[in-house]
Amino acid sequence: MGDKKASGQEKQVGQIAEQMADRVKESANQIWLAGLGAYSKAEEEGGKLFEALVQDGEKLEAKTRSIVDKPLTAAKEKVETVRARATGSWEKVEKAFDIRVSKALHRLNIPTRADVDSLTQRIGELEAQLQKIEQAASKRRSSAAKSTKS
Repeated sequence: MGDKKASGQEKQVGQIAEQMADRVKESANQIWLAGLGAYSKAEEEGGKLFEALVQDGEKLEAKTRSIVDKPLTAAKEKVETVRARATGSWEKVEKAFDIRVSKALHRLNIPTRADVDSLTQRIGELEAQLQKIEQAASKRRSSAAKSTKS
């Protein structure tokens, strides 16, 4: 009788073990299916999330650009204004310097560039006149020499 009792208990334990194994298999299958579903959902939602992130990035870039462009443009305009003033001031300084140097040279009786150019031109004109006179004198001498020989 003790054997029957032990054999019945073994059967019960075997059935319980089998039921537990079936439950574990069923749970494992459900976990596997849940994992596949999560992967599918993540793949589907991932594309949408990526597109949303790209759009957010584009909006932020445009906003940042508009914020930065205004001060940058203003700074460029200020630099250009300062450059124009500096150039104008520098030209005034150069002109004043040229006038003072010219006056100082005039007081020292040193001719200006214009004076030297004018004198150079006048010398050229006088040389041309002198050459004409010499040619005319040379012709007269050769004519006079021919007439005295005859």
